[in-house]
Amino acid sequence: MNGLLDLTINMKITDLNLNNQRVLVRVDFNVPLNSALEITDDTRILKALPTINLLLDGGASVILLSHLGRPQKKLTEDGNVNKEKFTLRNLVPHLSKLLNRPVHFANDVYGTEAVTQSLSLNPGDVLLVENTRFHKQESKGDLEYASRLAALGDIYVNDAFGTAHRAHASTTTVAKFFPRHRKSFGLLIDQEIEKANLLMGSPKRPFVAVVGGAKVSDKIKLLERLIEKVDKILIGGGMAYTFVKAKGGDIGNSLCEIEHLDLALEILSKAERNNVEIVLPIDSACAEGFHDNSPIFHNSSSIPGNQMALDIGPKAIETFKENIGNAKSILWNGPLGVFEFKHFQLGTFQIAQAVADATQNGAFSLIGGGDSVAAINQSGLAEKVSHISTGGGAMLEYLEGKLLPGLNAILD
Repeated sequence: MNGLLDLTINMKITDLNLNNQRVLVRVDFNVPLNSALEITDDTRILKALPTINLLLDGGASVILLSHLGRPQKKLTEDGNVNKEKFTLRNLVPHLSKLLNRPVHFANDVYGTEAVTQSLSLNPGDVLLVENTRFHKQESKGDLEYASRLAALGDIYVNDAFGTAHRAHASTTTVAKFFPRHRKSFGLLIDQEIEKANLLMGSPKRPFVAVVGGAKVSDKIKLLERLIEKVDKILIGGGMAYTFVKAKGGDIGNSLCEIEHLDLALEILSKAERNNVEIVLPIDSACAEGFHDNSPIFHNSSSIPGNQMALDIGPKAIETFKENIGNAKSILWNGPLGVFEFKHFQLGTFQIAQAVADATQNGAFSLIGGGDSVAAINQSGLAEKVSHISTGGGAMLEYLEGKLLPGLNAILD
């Protein structure tokens, strides 16, 4: 099993009979809010609009389900959900503006108010119900809770790729209550799966993966999977120094998972057996401690004991850029350094530019993972790459070859 979904066996959203139907749509409106509870980045809402508009144009009414934050993890002092902070009501004005129509809001998720409002909707109406995670049953995938959600709609559409790896009630269990001809993926999930399948199924070569982040242990399964697929893996970020240490290098105070040195050697050995080249940073930008000071450059295998690597160095940047420039398929997951620090963002942003340049020259590029998505957005190059995944953890697990419960539920 290669872990890739075959979309041809699924009912397409464009094949659904939408006229006069109430369509229950799981979206991902988990957007960041400032202290005034105003949306600071509406990307996730924007990504959901094509699906919502398609349903409305088809004569349906739309009931939207989403979570916002982790209200069960951040209860008030008296042990209750902080409804003021995590209510989806705060999204209604902006969503109404984007859809160019009023958006109704239900103060509950599945109670009398939500049911009454859903039943009274006319074609073209939109109803947003309250935060699904206000109830503990959501994360437990509770069957009864899911059945009450299902009662809100005649058709179920899942377009929340970012939560597809969660077996929650509104993402997975609810689909059990809809026959196959009355449930579908939304346009966003279709696109996410199509792009990931293109990269992991039949990529143009050379196929180069850029993998960063802090820990090897977070990326074990991804690296093992990539070794079966790619021609080269460029490794940066804190995880690179576990590999450097495993090969006998001196890495000073750089981040290192000592307990995973043998694992790093196993990955290097497996890559060699599969004729996959793993490229580690030749040099590194370092500092005396985790501080945003002017960088000191050292060979990555000869970092002084009082210093730590916080970014890839200029020689490594050029090597990485050359490899990316020769690629026809590119996957980028994870930053190359502490790009939140002004003095240690050069590696990540230079790689972002290299990926954008390669894409403009005909390569297919997929950016997956929260921090690398943030980096490509901050660099202003988001429009110059092939696909930016909204999935984060879900995309990472899909690339690893895992079966995601929120996707499988639609196919059952």
